[in-house]
Amino acid sequence: MPTLTINGEAHDVTAEADVPLLWVLRDLLGMTGTKFGCGIAQCGACTVHLDGEAVRSCQLPLGAIGTRRITTIEGVGKTPAGAKIQKAWLDLEVMQCGYCQAGQIMSASALLAANPAPQDADIDAAMAGNLCRCGTYVRIREGIKHAARG
Repeated sequence: MPTLTINGEAHDVTAEADVPLLWVLRDLLGMTGTKFGCGIAQCGACTVHLDGEAVRSCQLPLGAIGTRRITTIEGVGKTPAGAKIQKAWLDLEVMQCGYCQAGQIMSASALLAANPAPQDADIDAAMAGNLCRCGTYVRIREGIKHAARG
């Protein structure tokens, strides 16, 4: 029974080592903020942080996590970069339908934590794996820049 550290809290999990983290979060722990999108790590809806790095939880097996810390959309607002990104998203009304936005916020906050003053190319590279069917990319970019200034 592995113990996962998620958003600063320990969670004992009973699951096979090959179960993707996304299903542990959603089905076993009831943390439904992380979304299921494509299931093949191509859309970014399932993005979480693993020791601060943005990763796709739909393709991350439980057995590969070890003792690394997990941050989900439920906990990212407790980090300085996550709080700035969430405020910027609200200030600029970045969301449209909102389905992909948990993953967008997770990738954006990982970028901002690693690079407090990202340029357009940095933003494009960091956000390239997050798809938005509503096409809010311009607002997402402005949200990241707004958070960097704030």
